[in-house]
Amino acid sequence: MDDDLDRALDAVGPRLRALRRERETTLADLSAATGISVSTLSRLESGSRRPTLELLLPLARAHGVTLDELVGAPPTGDPRIHLRPVTRHGMTMLPLTRRAGGIQAYKLVIPAGGRAEPTPQTHEGYEWVYVLNGRLRLVLGEHDLVLAPGEAAEFDTRVPHWFGRADDEAVEFLSLFGAQGERAHLRARPRA
Repeated sequence: MDDDLDRALDAVGPRLRALRRERETTLADLSAATGISVSTLSRLESGSRRPTLELLLPLARAHGVTLDELVGAPPTGDPRIHLRPVTRHGMTMLPLTRRAGGIQAYKLVIPAGGRAEPTPQTHEGYEWVYVLNGRLRLVLGEHDLVLAPGEAAEFDTRVPHWFGRADDEAVEFLSLFGAQGERAHLRARPRA
């Protein structure tokens, strides 16, 4: 059993280095995100420092991976993904991606109820939305749009925008969001 534990812990350093390089993050950036010193991070990656739970938890959070993925835990045999929904501003957001950086995917549900007054917001990024059920009201700059099931919209999130129900019924939609302004690329027609 000790050999298995030693092998798992020895593999953490190279895995940490690979995750950091894959995300094109410097040790200084990772130190700022986790509060772990650059020298400790370097020793963890090189294998000269044994990882502890206190070090692994903030690193897993910063890399957007589970602790199991970070330490290379053996698969449990259960293929189900246990996503954790978050409720904000009266809507439930279910993350569909679990990686840090790049385009993030969400399913959003706005429950049935009265109509809310639009409060447009701006932030860095680019967003693409696709309505699954219900009717989505999208206020985008000077435009006030209603999207029906099967309709999509894409926009720069630096333009003031707001989502809500177009009527009293619930609405479900998908959102692809790129914090650095990445855009979704859609094929206009099938390949020949």
